[in-house]
Amino acid sequence: MPDPTPSRVREVLAQAVEALGGQERSGQVEMAEAVANAMESETHLLVQAGTGTGKSLAYLVPSLLHRNRVVIATATLALQHQLVERDIPRLMTAIGGQKGIDASYAVLKGRSNYACLHRIREGVPDDQGALVEMPLGSLGEQVLELREWAESEATSGATGERDNAPRHTERVWRQVSVSARECLGKTKCAFGEECFAERAKEKAAKSSLVITNHSLLAIDAIEGIPMIPEYDAVVIDEAHELVARVTQAATDELSATDIERAGRRALRQVSEDNSAEDLMDAGEALSDALAELEPGRIDRMPQELSDALVLVRDAARACVAAFPKEKESEADAARTQAKAMVSDVFAVAERMAASLESDVLWRNDRDAQRGGPQLCVAPLQVWGQMRDKLLADKTVVFTSATLMLGGDFGVVASSVGLKPTERLVPDGPSIARTETVLPWRGIDVGSPFDYAKQGILYVAKHLPPPGRDGLGPAQLDEIVSLVDAADGRTLGLFSSRRAADAAAEAVRERLPHLTTLAQGDAQLPELAKQFVEDPHTVLFGTLSLWQGLDVPGDTCTLVMIDRIPFPRPDDPLMSARQRAADKAGVNGFMSVAATHAALLLAQGAGRLIRTSTDRGIVAVLDPRLATARYGGFLRASLPPMWPTSDGEMVRGALKRLSGR
Repeated sequence: MPDPTPSRVREVLAQAVEALGGQERSGQVEMAEAVANAMESETHLLVQAGTGTGKSLAYLVPSLLHRNRVVIATATLALQHQLVERDIPRLMTAIGGQKGIDASYAVLKGRSNYACLHRIREGVPDDQGALVEMPLGSLGEQVLELREWAESEATSGATGERDNAPRHTERVWRQVSVSARECLGKTKCAFGEECFAERAKEKAAKSSLVITNHSLLAIDAIEGIPMIPEYDAVVIDEAHELVARVTQAATDELSATDIERAGRRALRQVSEDNSAEDLMDAGEALSDALAELEPGRIDRMPQELSDALVLVRDAARACVAAFPKEKESEADAARTQAKAMVSDVFAVAERMAASLESDVLWRNDRDAQRGGPQLCVAPLQVWGQMRDKLLADKTVVFTSATLMLGGDFGVVASSVGLKPTERLVPDGPSIARTETVLPWRGIDVGSPFDYAKQGILYVAKHLPPPGRDGLGPAQLDEIVSLVDAADGRTLGLFSSRRAADAAAEAVRERLPHLTTLAQGDAQLPELAKQFVEDPHTVLFGTLSLWQGLDVPGDTCTLVMIDRIPFPRPDDPLMSARQRAADKAGVNGFMSVAATHAALLLAQGAGRLIRTSTDRGIVAVLDPRLATARYGGFLRASLPPMWPTSDGEMVRGALKRLSGR
């Protein structure tokens, strides 16, 4: 089937919009035609589509009309849920019966996102004692509830996905699921024909549209582990998150607790030699080596740490080799999972011991209370892997409301691998330098919103620059006066939990007639619900509110940002990337720190205007946005709101919006 013509794309999109009760939007039409053209010409595309454009429909229509399978990858579960539960079913109802449209679609996630029937029905012998000891009043009851839910999912032919499960903790979910490495495999498992994960893979292999997430896409394309059936093109929504998600998928962790747990599990399987004991001894050596290190990035690996990692690597390799070989017909879950744990330890220790220049290594103490300090390793950059293992083989459409940083696509394009690369190639008796360029284009289809009339960008130039000690008296006074003028209706986005709590305490004390909520007071959905229902409410929080909250209407007329969200100076990965950029002759601060801040600022400011009737103010309490040399780059990354530094005018506007 040939790819659709622009007129066919416009025709089907118009039918879909009419059937769904919408109105034609020029940006949506422009985007749909651009996506279809990119897939047909095999040219990579970056599309900045502002809030309200209807970008989901704009890429779903050409994807359904494309001759081969298309993958849609999202960063958040919220968008994936919206696509699967609302957008795609409604679209299929509207246009699915037409000639040339294959209306089949499937959702595909990592194996650990599905309940494992073997784990539920037969368990793992090594885990049974721990499960029996769980108090029925808490974890034990949750496990039993999940088991009953999974059985009902199997009986009804449902998906068994974690997102649809009753409320539970991470620890409880591990009692009813397995990782890809722990899985027995369809042919060995007694429940392979019923397996939720296998059924999802089979459905995906028969579908023209596959919905997945950034992490699974990275594992499939970049790590080379086949997870997704063969596809021709991929649309990456929420593309501003891609680099972070790919980095996260390629990050490994190792602690003495991980090694001890793997050794104890292996001990029951390889008791005839000392390999499991040797592995646990190696874990103690790693613990001793980590104790000598300060938290943070490790630029030069100390000899003691290097020796410990080699010891762990070699002990894990010997332990894996000591596992008895299974016959094709055997299915021993305890053995498979124990071997998987030791294999994971070996793979991570081998990577860390190699001490590659392309990796960043650091000691992390954030979860030290649960299992001691961790050793972490992440790739210094991921654009090369994305370029060579995804962009070189597939047509990729990147889309988000935030792709133009500093008014240009170049920063994001470079970060995902769309930049010229010099290579040395043979040229007769000599070597020539050649430049490889992947074809791509970027378009901004705009937004149906009139930001200059709907929103004001207020920069509090009179305030002192933010310091290391958190919010000072001047910032707290400004916060209270703005919230008072808005009579609540405020979403406060803060760079740290300490700052959010300090602001919440000040507002509660000085404006007791308002309801002030802080992240951590309850689960985020509960806080968001209360914030939406009562306009006289203030909600203060950190990173998850910067990007994950959608609150249209007059419940939110003030979005307040305490400071430019630069990465922490002691962030191991960001600081390493900034230093590497400086060494390469690029301004590391602008290419790493300022880019990071621009993305978050744009996402945070984007919380304000969510519909064509929204009105309000984005208030930035950091004067550097107006006074610093890099301020112009950051401001050019924000929606084009009307700018001012006149606080009295802003407070007057907030009072009018609140009806006072």
